[in-house]
Amino acid sequence: MSYSIDANILLYASDSSNPWHTPASEFLARCAASADILALAWPTAMAYLRISTHPSIFAEPLTQAEAEQNLQGLLRLPQVRLLSETEGFWETYQQVSSKLPVRGNLVPDAHVAALLRHHGLRTIYTRDRDFHKFDFLDVRDPFA
Repeated sequence: MSYSIDANILLYASDSSNPWHTPASEFLARCAASADILALAWPTAMAYLRISTHPSIFAEPLTQAEAEQNLQGLLRLPQVRLLSETEGFWETYQQVSSKLPVRGNLVPDAHVAALLRHHGLRTIYTRDRDFHKFDFLDVRDPFA
């Protein structure tokens, strides 16, 4: 099975003060031990770097080097694949965003959802309920 994860899972695992820190860390450890393909969208990776180093969001933000090291550890896993926009992505994004009003904070989620659809993936692990708005996705809470 191929699947993706949202930035919130990575962020919880990096923030020891977050109540979801331990379950997120354990979930990522299971992902690392699995042979299943973990498809990570570039916008997810960049959101992780942006938020984990932001002093207004994290009580103890990571340094750039720490955040990059965490991300590099994930990217080095042999089963991790990065998802990028390729030819035809814009049309996929338009299809995804035409079914509901996509504006403001929903734009990055629509971007990730469109990347998953564009690459033939359906499953995303996240705690973000907005992903349920995209009816083609199989949205799973990794802590349920």
